[in-house]
Amino acid sequence: MENLIFSINAVLPIFLLMCLGMFFRRINLFDDNFISKANKFAFKILLPAHLFNNIYKSEISKTVDVKLIIFALVINVLIIGTMSVIVPKFERDKRNISVMIQGLYRSNFVLFGVPLSINLFGDSNVVTVITLIAIMIPFFNFTSVILLDWYSNDRSDYKKTAISIIKNPLIWGCILGIAVSVLNINIPQFAEKTVNEVAKMATPLALMALGGEIKIENTGKNLRNIAFVTVGKLLAVPAFVIAAGLAFGFRGVELGALFSMAAPSISVSSYTMAQQCDCNSELAGQLVFITTLFSPLTIFLFVFLLKSVGIF
Repeated sequence: MENLIFSINAVLPIFLLMCLGMFFRRINLFDDNFISKANKFAFKILLPAHLFNNIYKSEISKTVDVKLIIFALVINVLIIGTMSVIVPKFERDKRNISVMIQGLYRSNFVLFGVPLSINLFGDSNVVTVITLIAIMIPFFNFTSVILLDWYSNDRSDYKKTAISIIKNPLIWGCILGIAVSVLNINIPQFAEKTVNEVAKMATPLALMALGGEIKIENTGKNLRNIAFVTVGKLLAVPAFVIAAGLAFGFRGVELGALFSMAAPSISVSSYTMAQQCDCNSELAGQLVFITTLFSPLTIFLFVFLLKSVGIF
């Protein structure tokens, strides 16, 4: 019973915030215009402030786990490589292949990683996840662009793509946080409190906006691909990452950081990038929706199992 309560407390707050977004959409407090602006506000201001705030408050130079970072990068490269072989045997349409491969490894790490880690291990241990996020966000963006462009019918402008990655607000939130932390720069108290208050809005608003975006439209024609990616992303990939992490000696907070990276639903930005690269954006959007809908359940099951066997 204790493990069940622990698992519920770790996952239910995230799920309920998404449900609130769906409810507010249903009663017309949220509409398409508000959700669009809320997502843009969260992406450009709130989430970067959230990342900066957590990194700034931590002594990141003392907490960087090189082994963990290298492992996370290598395991994702391995997943991408493996899926680049498997998916084309399952699906022939290039516009679908890129979207499916991206969906199998690119998660909502920023949105789910920090709250999930806090719920599992407490505020004091969140720096491990934040450090990993600072590395993985650029990696996810860079590899997704290459992947989508490779399979695109209309090869994109590489210069424009590079500029887009460089200007990514999430990346800059991490860079500024690392710089201020490493250089030991003291921010005035009034500014620190302001950033802290802004950062507090990130998780609830972003999760409610994500819940408000959930729609079921035309999923039938893509059902085979959706089922393949959903099972792979929410069950197979997290299980593989956890097993590999255990084999390499990761436990506790470190393993929790890897789990927080692998277990969440597909990143919302994967839909936008699929649109920009002339890939199947409809399938990308449906994958975001379905994995977002089922990820709280699969995360709960993983947390309950790992807690029951004493890993968490």
